[in-house]
Amino acid sequence: MRSLDQVLEVDSENQRVEVEGMTTYAALTDACLEYDCMPLVVPQLKSITIGGAISGIGIESSSFRHGLPHESVHSMEVLLADGEVVTCSPDNEHADLFHGIPNSYGTLGYILKLTASTMPVKPFVELRHVRYSSADEYFAAVGEACQGDADFIDGSVFDTDEMYLTFGRFVDNAPFTSDYTWLKMYFRSIREREQDYLSVRDYIWRWDTDWFWCSKNVFVQNLPMRLLLGRRRLNSISYQKVMRWNNRVGLTAAINKLLDRHPEGVVQDVDIPLENAAEFLRFFLDEIGIQPVWMCPIGGHDVNQRFPLYPLHGAGLFINFGFWDIVPNPDKHEAGYFNRKVENKVRELGGVKSLYSDSYYDEDTFWQLYDGEQYFALKQKYDPGQRLKNLYQKCVLKK
Repeated sequence: MRSLDQVLEVDSENQRVEVEGMTTYAALTDACLEYDCMPLVVPQLKSITIGGAISGIGIESSSFRHGLPHESVHSMEVLLADGEVVTCSPDNEHADLFHGIPNSYGTLGYILKLTASTMPVKPFVELRHVRYSSADEYFAAVGEACQGDADFIDGSVFDTDEMYLTFGRFVDNAPFTSDYTWLKMYFRSIREREQDYLSVRDYIWRWDTDWFWCSKNVFVQNLPMRLLLGRRRLNSISYQKVMRWNNRVGLTAAINKLLDRHPEGVVQDVDIPLENAAEFLRFFLDEIGIQPVWMCPIGGHDVNQRFPLYPLHGAGLFINFGFWDIVPNPDKHEAGYFNRKVENKVRELGGVKSLYSDSYYDEDTFWQLYDGEQYFALKQKYDPGQRLKNLYQKCVLKK
């Protein structure tokens, strides 16, 4: 599968791209930019593959208009567990698999190749950062902004009374451009300036240099370390290697055990209906306390397309909250104490949670949330021998 990492064709006239499933968005975006276009939604980190973003869930600041990456796909070639390759599209004999692949995490089959929409770009993106001081006012502004003419919308929450909404617009010319790929950090600029300009490529990867703000976990948010590492090593791919090494050797775990500390990683993306977003944010800042928090609206859904394993239905807006940090947890709690709080609140507010990180649902609750009836019908049809793990086994039990 690793060799299936090529961009096969960029058709800028018809705004489509044909690409293999293991192609990273870094490679895909570079290929598209040569033709002055880009995928409709480019997830934030260069190492994410397009197949991963379709069978998992991806998102970015164009999602308020274009939905999630799987909503821009026209067809897919999928390798099934028995070795058969099927082509699925929204209206062919395998339409059920086409709609079932998103959020299946490879448990129904693996994407070999797909065709998806692109959109034209201009050379630069103008940014405007607007501050708000109350959650209710903030999300009212989000709803209004998503009806406007911006090309990109996302937000950053630094405190209960410090929230920023960032508008991006394509422009042909820029009076200056900022560089956040080395010594300066994009997330800090949000609080420091109201207006900014980036090249379109630097805008797409504005979060990658510091893994949003998570680069602090590998101690590179200080000038000497940034000078030492250089521009090429400041990216999410480098940080992921460090974190995987730490998980493998258990260095941080050993230090915490020695010091009798019980921190809990809360690394999640959750999607909440707009009308409940302010309540969720207040809960999160009070009960979990991680800051900053990323906010990204999701809209543009085709109400005629239903993806049962990730049920963002209807035409209304959802708000994605991304938070990736450690809760100190000075008192020892059951495993997943804070993550369970998040899961329960998301369920209470009619939201849905991405499954790329830790999940603690019991099996009955899980299949209620992720349409177990439809999933097992697909499993029986496309993997009757149960050669692949099921979604609960893979994403919750981690078998």
